Amino acid sequence: MKIEEQKELISGFKHLELLANQVVEGFISGMHKSPFHGFSAEFAEHKIYNAGESTKHIDWKLFAKTDRLYTKRYEEETNLRCHLIIDNSSSMHYPKLASDQFFYESKIGFSVLASAVLMNLLKKQRDAVGLSVFSDQYEYYAPEKGSDRHHRMILSKLEDLLENPKQAKATDTIKYLHQIAEKMHRRSLIILFTDMFQHESEEALFNALQHLKHNKHKVVLFHVVDSKTELNFDFDNAPRKFIDLETGEEVNIYADNVKEIYEKNVDASFKKLALTCAQNKIKYVPVSVGDNFEKILTTYLVEKQSFG
Repeated sequence: MKIEEQKELISGFKHLELLANQVVEGFISGMHKSPFHGFSAEFAEHKIYNAGESTKHIDWKLFAKTDRLYTKRYEEETNLRCHLIIDNSSSMHYPKLASDQFFYESKIGFSVLASAVLMNLLKKQRDAVGLSVFSDQYEYYAPEKGSDRHHRMILSKLEDLLENPKQAKATDTIKYLHQIAEKMHRRSLIILFTDMFQHESEEALFNALQHLKHNKHKVVLFHVVDSKTELNFDFDNAPRKFIDLETGEEVNIYADNVKEIYEKNVDASFKKLALTCAQNKIKYVPVSVGDNFEKILTTYLVEKQSFG
């Protein structure tokens, strides 16, 4: 679904489940144009066949149409456990939105809707989902389950993140990623939404991310940014006051005076982060607020297929 079409559908964060469903249905309807061709019509009822499994439940009719092996799924089957983690620090509530902007054009809004979209997909495939939220404290934890009641409870928490923004809350990323890791006892796909604004050392951060990978978990890091201002530093050259949302520290500058060096340093930082994630076998995916959710969903499907 194109971003313009999404904006017509997503006008607010009420009824988050309905909004997420619209995004997913649009994505599924376009899957025939993607590498997942043939996987949309029977999307909730099939899974990819893995070598060594019994051939008893292979759907040969679907094989004839797609030239790929799928086995039929059953309602009680849970094929995947997925745990979503959202950074809810003050910096994630940037940018402050004007009345004519959409809620997912802030980093927290984008992360919330992306999480709801993934939950919708997990529900369609009868997989289990859990949620952790952290900022300056471990705010919320729900273990991985697949019931309708559990989904509604998590959706309610996601809406609450938008209705109650954090004020001057720093991120204690290291501490809470370690705490979350300690709760992950059964092998899961762990998906983290964060802007990576943290003051801990890089080594400490990746020790925490590596902790998330214990017990053979797979970790996906969605690095959420506002590309217009945080990457491209797209401001006019009027004097501006920049305020750190987590510490309250202020600096007065002309944007043009620092634009070139700022963009150079940010680019170097992103490349180093991507390289370090690759070295640690963590899937690193930069995403920008206001984007459509195809990258989110495609990444999830690819990682799920390799999860086995």
